[in-house]
Amino acid sequence: MVPVPEQAYGNFFEGDCYIVIHGKADPKQPVDVHYWIGNASSQDEQGAAAIYVTQLDDYLGGSPVQHREVQGCESAKFQSYFEKGIVYKKGGVESGFRHIETNVYNILRLLHVKGSKRVSATEVNVSWDSFNTGAMELAQGIRDRERGGRAQIGIVEGRDEAESPELMKIMVAVLGERRGPLKEPTPDDQPDLYQMGNVRLYHVSDSSGNLVVQEIATQPLTQDLLSSTDCYIVDQGGSKIYVWKGKQASREERQCALSRAVGFIKAKNYPSTTNVEVMAEDAESATFKQLFKSWTDKGQTQGMGKTYSVGKIAKVEQTKFDVMELHARPELAAQQRMVDDASGKVQVWRIEKLELKEVPANTYGQFYGGDCYLVLYTYMKASKPQYILYMWQGRHATQDEITACAYQAVNVDNEYKGAPVQIRVAMGKEPRHFLAIFKGRLIIYEGGTGRGAVASPTPGPRLFQIRGSNEFNTKAIEVAARASSLNTNDVFVLKTDLMCYLWFGKGCSGDEREMSKSVADILSRQDKHTVMEGKEPADFWVALGGKAPYASDKRFEQQEPSYKPKLFECSNQTGQFRMTEVGDFSQDDLDEDDVMLLDTWEEIFLWIGKSANEYEKKEAFTSAGEYLSTHPAHRDPRTPIIMVKQGYEPPTFTGWFNAWDPHKWSGGNSYEEIKQKLGDVASISQITVDVNNTDLNQGSSGYSAPDGPVSSPPVYQSHSGHASSSETKSAPPRGTSSDTAPPRGTSSDMVPELLINKAVDELPEGVDPTKKEEYLSDADFKTLLGTTRSDFYRMPAWRQKQLKKAAGLF
Repeated sequence: MVPVPEQAYGNFFEGDCYIVIHGKADPKQPVDVHYWIGNASSQDEQGAAAIYVTQLDDYLGGSPVQHREVQGCESAKFQSYFEKGIVYKKGGVESGFRHIETNVYNILRLLHVKGSKRVSATEVNVSWDSFNTGAMELAQGIRDRERGGRAQIGIVEGRDEAESPELMKIMVAVLGERRGPLKEPTPDDQPDLYQMGNVRLYHVSDSSGNLVVQEIATQPLTQDLLSSTDCYIVDQGGSKIYVWKGKQASREERQCALSRAVGFIKAKNYPSTTNVEVMAEDAESATFKQLFKSWTDKGQTQGMGKTYSVGKIAKVEQTKFDVMELHARPELAAQQRMVDDASGKVQVWRIEKLELKEVPANTYGQFYGGDCYLVLYTYMKASKPQYILYMWQGRHATQDEITACAYQAVNVDNEYKGAPVQIRVAMGKEPRHFLAIFKGRLIIYEGGTGRGAVASPTPGPRLFQIRGSNEFNTKAIEVAARASSLNTNDVFVLKTDLMCYLWFGKGCSGDEREMSKSVADILSRQDKHTVMEGKEPADFWVALGGKAPYASDKRFEQQEPSYKPKLFECSNQTGQFRMTEVGDFSQDDLDEDDVMLLDTWEEIFLWIGKSANEYEKKEAFTSAGEYLSTHPAHRDPRTPIIMVKQGYEPPTFTGWFNAWDPHKWSGGNSYEEIKQKLGDVASISQITVDVNNTDLNQGSSGYSAPDGPVSSPPVYQSHSGHASSSETKSAPPRGTSSDTAPPRGTSSDMVPELLINKAVDELPEGVDPTKKEEYLSDADFKTLLGTTRSDFYRMPAWRQKQLKKAAGLF
């Protein structure tokens, strides 16, 4: 193995194999070892890489998660390591092509760029035949990493070539005249949701000397299907293969796990590019655990994504929410699912005759299963009003009412100029904040309607289950009035024509009993008769239709969730609507042109970019439902779906992102701004190819691109008319001339005092006020901005602006 220089990270030669190790100094987090196969690599190289991966696994105690990656089909996790994109280059150690050297000026390459969120580029023939009508950060990365920041970037819109005549001259000089139209783009092949949701578990054995693979289960999978003495393969619809190695499996079985996965792929006639992930018992990846309906880590007793302490009865601690802390620490707001302390203003409407009917304030918190409601919650943040619009849908409401509820939500949203965060709430799946805003007075009736002066109750006894220990988490739900509905951990209210009983289960706490009394007062004005479990009077059982078995197991205490959130890009830019997972996501991955889906297990967020089209918005809601219904773990289809618009993100959303910047959207990194930043046509035109004096397609001493024309080093024409083929000179900033704006790093750089905190009319003649930093020497640049020039231009525009403001250069 030969180490790769850091500046070459993200560049992969097609004739080579690579091993990429990613991990942190945290024993609780397993190291990821990726084995990357180039399309032109030899069998010997692939075998050697596999051996090195096995040796690394042994050296690290068998804990790493191993990944098999094939060129062009890398996993989202692998792609997330290279923010500027992946570049595939011709050549390799054993090939006839040489590795291209960094900072050489006579390089001529053509790269085919694909992807939207995670970009990759493949080196192709330098010819018009390689173009189609289909990543500018990738170009920036090549400029900065390989060319030391000295190369110029030119951007030509394929549909508007006439707008870039100077750049087209260069391209024609290099590629020759184009003959015929460009080819249509080829969309990326991606598995659909149904394919990803088709999960099968196989037992792998070679006891007979041959590889024997036996299917033992399909989704939903449960953890008890895995035995520590064996190895297993989990097939996710042919899109990805997981190999699980039991702790007590033989050494030979564990070492052959990767080769068995490759053999399984061949036996199933899956593409050779199928991604493979290999892991050991107790070192499972988050994506693997999420394929199972239930998964328990060490120290847990039950439940997917929840930690339960053995021997502790359900006892919910009363939490005092500090609204300032929630706003200051969005990660806390996200974990608690609370945007504030629920002390804001509440307005409630019911859908009646497909229109909005305001609900009397004295009945706030009472919801009927035959109705639909809109609940508008207003709270203050930084002295500005923020809005949440809940759409509560009763289980027995008609389809017309559900449709009218969504339609009226759009009207309310428009009334507030798109500011509200919209949340779809299915009956019985009310989120935590929804419970909190009704201060422990939330009551959900199974059927009926609240229309008219008085709701008509169902004749006969009615039974309500009450859960919660404080005003933030308490609600009462009507259940079937029979003994089997009781639960030893909870409080129940049984309401009859003659009596109202408060039934206290043995597992309920004192706080739960106190909260139930206030809820019972809303349900009935009759005197309450307290009944302890095991001491029920005969009339109690008669009202429930007689004694019957009920849940009497003690519920364990719920603690922090361990589920890892996932982000998906929802886009139809390729002409077909697709959902693509974004690995290791950050705020920068939220694309203004698309809709993004954030899955936090308890809730689904749909983030709507400002420039997302109507089709994407509509399909995103449909896809969110399909995502839940096709999930391998059989997710609850009633999981709340929350719509968040760009610029109006609540802390329950932003808290799932590291280092959220609330000012990012105001700065913006639009397509046109990136174009202006990377490739200013005015700047490019000052350093142009002298097409009249140089034929780039002839000559024998120049660089020869693989399968492309041999060319002499390009001759650049400077503004003063002096040509040079051995060095380039940085172009002056836009709007200036070479005699008034000195090249950076020269003796004629301006002193900082002439630029810092100066208005436009106070600047020296010819200085571009939007690019003051370009007139500084390299030393002054680093002193004032705290970073090198090349690192500065790798930053997003909003971060550059932030640094310039702090230095007085904005």
